[in-house]
Amino acid sequence: MNGINQNGQNRQAGQNDPTGRPDAEALGATLRPDGSCDFLVWAPRLERLHLHLLSPRDDLVEMAPAEGGYYRARVDGVNAQSGYLYRLPEGRELPDPASRFQPRGVHGPSQALDLRSFSWDDGAWLGRPLEEYVFYELHVGTFTPEGTFDAVIPRLAELRELGVTAVEIMPVAQFPGSRNWGYDGVYPFAVQNSYGGPHGFQRLVNAAHGEGLAVVLDVVYNHLGPEGNYLGEYAPYFTDRYHTPWGAALNFDGPDSDEVRRFFVENALYWLDTLHVDALRLDAIHGIVDSSAVPFLADLGAASQALAARTHREIHLIAESDLNDARVLRSRDQGGFGHDAQWTDDFHHALHVLLTGEQAGYYADFGGIRPLETALNEGWFYSGQHSRHRRCRHGNSPRGLPRRQFVVFSQNHDQVGNRAQGDRLSNLADFEELKLAAGLTLLSVFVPLLFMGEEYGEGSPFLYFTSHSDPDLVEAVRRGRREEFAGFGWSGEIPDPQADATFTASKLNWELRRQEPHRTLRSFYAELLRFRRDHLPAAGVKVAAHGFEPEKALALQSSGRAGDLLSVFNFARSPSILDLSVPDGAWVKQIDSADPRWRGPGSDCPQMLYAQGAMTITLNASSFVVYHLAPAARAASEAPEAKPA
Repeated sequence: MNGINQNGQNRQAGQNDPTGRPDAEALGATLRPDGSCDFLVWAPRLERLHLHLLSPRDDLVEMAPAEGGYYRARVDGVNAQSGYLYRLPEGRELPDPASRFQPRGVHGPSQALDLRSFSWDDGAWLGRPLEEYVFYELHVGTFTPEGTFDAVIPRLAELRELGVTAVEIMPVAQFPGSRNWGYDGVYPFAVQNSYGGPHGFQRLVNAAHGEGLAVVLDVVYNHLGPEGNYLGEYAPYFTDRYHTPWGAALNFDGPDSDEVRRFFVENALYWLDTLHVDALRLDAIHGIVDSSAVPFLADLGAASQALAARTHREIHLIAESDLNDARVLRSRDQGGFGHDAQWTDDFHHALHVLLTGEQAGYYADFGGIRPLETALNEGWFYSGQHSRHRRCRHGNSPRGLPRRQFVVFSQNHDQVGNRAQGDRLSNLADFEELKLAAGLTLLSVFVPLLFMGEEYGEGSPFLYFTSHSDPDLVEAVRRGRREEFAGFGWSGEIPDPQADATFTASKLNWELRRQEPHRTLRSFYAELLRFRRDHLPAAGVKVAAHGFEPEKALALQSSGRAGDLLSVFNFARSPSILDLSVPDGAWVKQIDSADPRWRGPGSDCPQMLYAQGAMTITLNASSFVVYHLAPAARAASEAPEAKPA
């Protein structure tokens, strides 16, 4: 056995200890410049622990116990290809819970890595403020034919040209096999081997920053997957006091929970600091049950803000929650968690019901224009009223929160992939309705998110897929999917999650974007994103939405330094005539989804309207129009196309 670090004063450059202990080491294996390696693992359930070093030599090292149930060892002659396992007292050997790489999958040895040797080119990159974000959510395995990090890189320039400013990557923590959405990850620090591992991920982040794109990573802190999940063998990471729909609940508020929190806060800082990620999307935080006075999620918010202050970077936490709880977004001084933004499902559900008429499952809580009107004005719809689907009151009020704290979408991986057939909106709505959905999402003055392929109307489904090795688990997943869809009344055979064909069918068909009408739809998205960039950051200071029933129409007005904007949306499948109250002046048309330029049927909306407190607009079925008030042109009523309202 080689020397043991007794003082703990070893930390990778850029590491930040979330526990407040100034001498704490990094979890896992940390290579040192002198050729040695520090190993640190939390294992209070074990009376002793050995490190089995597999390469460059076969060596068994007894680890030294340390305060708090930790074991540590320092070993000489370890390199970036060294494999290792931990040997438990009864002789079983398991991977490192904080492994940085699992080259042979979830059951194989862990591998030490030197991530500091990577040559970053993003030293001048400090991130983006959240109001500049346009998210593009992608799944690495299905985004390209190759399904790797390196294969994403050549597509980044095209996303930048489209108007995307942030690439959001679905979870990449090591999961079983090579096919998975990523929410079955079991090694939170290890980057999926089949995608290209940690070095491939570094290349992708570096390239994205070179294109001016922020990188957002989806992380899962509410559960771990079932296969290859060995954390409970080492320590009380899980609790049976709570339950989640996906697996055992993590122990964030019970005995020994301080070290569980340390593990996951350190994990977040690993992605943000060591691997240069700009923001984390926190999966389903409603699955994190935590009754402590200072919740784990507040600790996480504090740690990310401290890192941002120390590095002078724009770093963000974006929560997914179905609780409609404004505490997620409020500052810690106000009793909140201090997170920067939240996905807003109510916006999606209200829009989806207007476009498709579906009202099964959770869509039963939505219908008509009012839910969308309220979501646009306040951030979400349910703020304490009774929910028919939930059969109880739901949510609290988000009033007063900045609009940059709400992420909205017409599609995402959940809302597509959690349908029986993985139907995209392009399979459920016609071309005019796709443009309508794009217009509302991108002009809402919230922070918009696109789901990969949405911009050109991808027709391939996004199905749920796995590659588990346990036959009983495979059958349990199949059964669970059937039961999940029972309440929606969807028909047809559910594609087998375990089948390779299910995964293959979910890959994007990039050639579609060169064909009509897909090419026009992509150009329309690019035009909307250009308009958003040029007008909405300044114009979107004050925003008001007004709905029209029974017309199923909505007017969205925003005002700011760039002047006033009026966006009017008709969700009816017949024309609507709307009387609008607007400021006086000449209103100039900027965008019209019915324009033949966008393969529309033609429009009755004139290029200019002169308003005297009001205007009347006739909108085509499933269309929208955007007008800009030109203050200098108020006297332009004699313009050839101008006419009184």
